[in-house]
Amino acid sequence: MSFSAVVVAAGAGLRAGPGEPKAWRTLGGRALVRWSVEGLLSAGAREVVVVVAHDRLTQVDEALAGLVGWRAVTGGKTRAESVQAGLAAITAGRTQPVLIHDAARPFVTKEHVDRLLKALEVSDGAIPALPVPDTLKRGDGLVDETVSRDGLWRAQTPQAFRTGKLKAAYRLWPTGEEPTDDASVMERAGGSVAMVPGDPLLMKLTYPQDFLMAEQLAGGRRIVRMGQGIDAHRFGPGEVVWLCGVRIQHDLGLVGHSDADCGLHALTDAVLGAIAQGDIGEHFPPSDPRWKGASSDRFLKHAVDLVGAAGGRILNADVTLVCERPKIRPHRDAMRARIAELLGLPVERVSVKATTTEGMGFTGREEGLMAQAVVAVECPP
Repeated sequence: MSFSAVVVAAGAGLRAGPGEPKAWRTLGGRALVRWSVEGLLSAGAREVVVVVAHDRLTQVDEALAGLVGWRAVTGGKTRAESVQAGLAAITAGRTQPVLIHDAARPFVTKEHVDRLLKALEVSDGAIPALPVPDTLKRGDGLVDETVSRDGLWRAQTPQAFRTGKLKAAYRLWPTGEEPTDDASVMERAGGSVAMVPGDPLLMKLTYPQDFLMAEQLAGGRRIVRMGQGIDAHRFGPGEVVWLCGVRIQHDLGLVGHSDADCGLHALTDAVLGAIAQGDIGEHFPPSDPRWKGASSDRFLKHAVDLVGAAGGRILNADVTLVCERPKIRPHRDAMRARIAELLGLPVERVSVKATTTEGMGFTGREEGLMAQAVVAVECPP
């Protein structure tokens, strides 16, 4: 079932201790907000609206670089105002599901989402919930009474609703009151809210010690996949070759349907290979006249977008160019910078090397050149 999502990331998170607000602290080397957005996109969200404070609009672009299918809006003074700002930005119709999720719950999965969407088929809302296992006490320093835990549940997020019904419920909420979650808004409006099995991994990171525990869990939530690409083109008439996105004057050109950039072609195949998405020829067949003379950076950008859509991110890239000429060293820094720009990486994570075959083979005879590339991609398991 298609669904939209709102990720609330506009709060200050003061209970987490000094430092950045919770959503912008790192977990496993990535901003906390990225975990939630990636999880929802991987679960099939058609759109994710991320609600942030006004002064975080630039930071959210950096935190979510490479992901496709999200956009940011400015939140309000309260969580309820921020949720409504996110709902206003949703493009789905009134009957389409929308999930409201706190950025501070980073480990959302497709299994969580599927349970909620199934329950939403027969109710106005659905929440993941866990039974309260501990004995409950009421008091302030001293125990006044023991409270029965029968029928008590811990509500989690994401919480699922029909878009139009949740908007209408918020319009009925009394001014001046602050709901503790979105399910309470639906309840107050008379809607039915189903409970589905929650998950301890959907814990909310609130206190400093929560982040310490989450760091230990984060190590098992991502895997690194490798991809390799190889490409070769022959020399022909011309005065220019394109290599790794850089235009180089030469006494020959490279023959190919596009601009014949061996370096970017090999790199594109490496990226596609890391996420098991075929090869460059499947996505941009040379028989298609649209790609005649096309700049190869378009191919690489497409592969990078597929990584983002899969909830992954590229960690580094290594390209080796095999040729006698042209000389690569004078252009290596420019190549690294261009690849870093296309991959959304710092330049120190991009390597470009060159070697010869000592006069052997087609590259040694200067009939053409070859490129090899390897990339590492971090993605959900």
